[in-house]
Amino acid sequence: MSKYKALIGLEMHCEISETNTKVFSSAENSYKDIPNSNIRPVDMAFPGTLPVVNKEAVKMALKASMILNCKQPEYMYFERKNYYYPDLPKGYQITQETKPAPVGIYGSLEYECKGEKKIAVINNLHLEEDAASTDHYSSYSTIDYNRAGVPLLELVTEPCFHSADEAVSFLETMRSIYQYAGISEADSRKGQIRCDVNVSIMDDSLDESDMNNWGTKIEIKNVNSFGGVRDAINYEIDRQTELKENGEYDKMEQQTRRWDEDSLSTIYMRSKVDAIDYKYFVEPNIPKYKISKEWLEEIRKDIPELASERKEKYIEKYGLSDYDATIIVKDKKVSDYYEEVIKLGGNPKKASNWLTSVILGHLNKYDIGINEIYLTPKMLFDIMNMVETGKISSKQSKDVLYKCLSDEKEPQVIVDELGLKQVGDEDTIRPLVIEILDAHLDLIEEYRKGRNVFDFFVGQVMKATRGQANPSLTAKIIKEEIDKR
Repeated sequence: MSKYKALIGLEMHCEISETNTKVFSSAENSYKDIPNSNIRPVDMAFPGTLPVVNKEAVKMALKASMILNCKQPEYMYFERKNYYYPDLPKGYQITQETKPAPVGIYGSLEYECKGEKKIAVINNLHLEEDAASTDHYSSYSTIDYNRAGVPLLELVTEPCFHSADEAVSFLETMRSIYQYAGISEADSRKGQIRCDVNVSIMDDSLDESDMNNWGTKIEIKNVNSFGGVRDAINYEIDRQTELKENGEYDKMEQQTRRWDEDSLSTIYMRSKVDAIDYKYFVEPNIPKYKISKEWLEEIRKDIPELASERKEKYIEKYGLSDYDATIIVKDKKVSDYYEEVIKLGGNPKKASNWLTSVILGHLNKYDIGINEIYLTPKMLFDIMNMVETGKISSKQSKDVLYKCLSDEKEPQVIVDELGLKQVGDEDTIRPLVIEILDAHLDLIEEYRKGRNVFDFFVGQVMKATRGQANPSLTAKIIKEEIDKR
């Protein structure tokens, strides 16, 4: 058991992707592969250009603030954060600081880690513009201004996590919230999520409520994946623990490091002081404006059912296990797919089994999303309904589904092409049963003595009908015919 405990704080940056335009310009807010193809003069800080606030971006930010149980401001302000970097053409970033208050302060969020409920404490949530993206090569760097001006939510937590697992569980919960609330795709592959991580350690025997007992805070900048966050935290805890053991920890300066994916280590970037002077002042080109109570109430009513609420519904109303419900709600698109099957009349438990045991396996195998497959919720319902009404067997249904996915044809077409039709006609099955029993009179006696040969009789009927006999009806007729003898 470790002699030390960790204190971890997060700064999560998530682009708001569900607006038509950027936060202060009319440029389209969409992911583009072609560099510098999605910009306007204001994004490039051309002289004479003025920012115009995107109301929808503010609405999305306030919605996130409410979900996080934050306090919303009476007036909306924006400020200038002044610093120079090549990806910031203006020489400042339009953002929000705690004074005046940003879109949300002093919140909290319940999340789950390894089956245990935890509470994350939110310091603040603020809306700002994203910077351009920089790509570094061996002898030169390039800048893509497509990202410049994209609306960005920065969520700052208190240092309330004690392990990498807790931090990642919280981040996954936040990603889910952004997706379910229609705020962002929150796709790290598109660079829509980035994290800064702060890590320090202390002797396990000391009182963690006394902040003087905590060690030097190390910041890890711009970690681009949740897996990277987990690895960076674990590496940094191990690194700091080793410094503690060697008596070098107290000499360590407060610093900023970066996570290096190649070496799987954090690398020193620069020393860091507590109070960096960004010379904040209120943005003069965006007058403050009042946030009305009526608008806040309208936004609150617009908050949809979130993953945690769907999970509770799936367990309590549909009778799913905690595990299956967790798997389904993890991806909003999968959950939406499941919801659509239920709306069509599908049995909730059976629909869950199809998703978790068959469809998600197919998605993982081919590394695709559920919206990329040919099989629609209606098609899955049709296959389930064919089984329910006895048109095809359960075994045949899996063949139909896989064939539907591979050939991209509707289930009924596949059934017709394969000649699949479950025999549910008693007048057809009974003569076959009688014939099979007559040919195996010795086994009937063995059955009466308690030997398990019933499945043999069922198998013989299935063989005779090429697997098309209705299994439950077949079993019923076999029992009736044996009882007659």
